[in-house]
Amino acid sequence: MAEDHSDNGVVVIGLGRFGGAVAESLVRLGHDVLAIDQNEELVQSWSDRLTHVVQADTTDSETLRRLGVQEFGRAVVGIGTDLEASVLTVLALAELGVGDIWAKALGPKHGRILERTGAHHVVYPEAEMGERVAHLVTGRMMDFIEFDDGFAIVKTRAPREAVGRTLEECRLRSKYGITVVGVKSPRTDFVHAQPGTTIARDDLLIVCGPTKLVEAFAALT
Repeated sequence: MAEDHSDNGVVVIGLGRFGGAVAESLVRLGHDVLAIDQNEELVQSWSDRLTHVVQADTTDSETLRRLGVQEFGRAVVGIGTDLEASVLTVLALAELGVGDIWAKALGPKHGRILERTGAHHVVYPEAEMGERVAHLVTGRMMDFIEFDDGFAIVKTRAPREAVGRTLEECRLRSKYGITVVGVKSPRTDFVHAQPGTTIARDDLLIVCGPTKLVEAFAALT
């Protein structure tokens, strides 16, 4: 009987910068990872860092079947510049019935093709990182994460109007349409925000809300 990897196992195809980082992080998080790449040098370079690394042509569904890919519940396709291989690999995974396929896209057109071919989730790492850096480089945000539905979470400094006052007194939510979910003071642990939490001058706020409103709030600092 084939081993069942459906609960904890992930197939990672393409061991470039993106795929390699995903595979390494998944292993660190305790997942069973089968990593596959067509490039022999890449496979050799990852063989001492990942438990299961295979050199194979992932555009062929029969090859993937022999490797037991269909026993895995999730797959990440991190193939970079070879668009044809990326699309054909997603198609092969879909034909095998892999239930949760994530695929890296180089642009919107590539992403739409991947979705139509069978990818359940399409990620645009270059574009997402570029936007994140653009937010961080202004110095108004320490971190920025945006979700698909126009919702964002940021770490930013407390605006001057909030210093020395409680969140209830500041009324930041009613004034700016954002929610302060946590406060981090220097050399102290993160605390969940409460109405009675007092904001000090050097505090960092974890704030969430619609992206445009969060950006406007961060600009106050």
